[in-house]
Amino acid sequence: MVRTPLTPEERERGERLGQLLRQARGDRTMVDVAAHAGLSAETLRKIETGRAPTPAFFTVAALAGVLGLSMDDVAARCALVPA
Repeated sequence: MVRTPLTPEERERGERLGQLLRQARGDRTMVDVAAHAGLSAETLRKIETGRAPTPAFFTVAALAGVLGLSMDDVAARCALVPA
């Protein structure tokens, strides 16, 4: 199966998500947050660095829950911005 390449806007949205998660994580380690969210630290690292700009909904929801973020806030701050 071939994935459709992401648009620049989708990549930018992924970078905003990663930045939001890094800020919300604060002093907590990636390993700690990832473990509490049921993810690998490598998955969290890829999301935070924008290398995985389109994580699954349930992945984002799990991270938001661990980090005390509302999904409404995540959606608003990471909305797709048309070019």
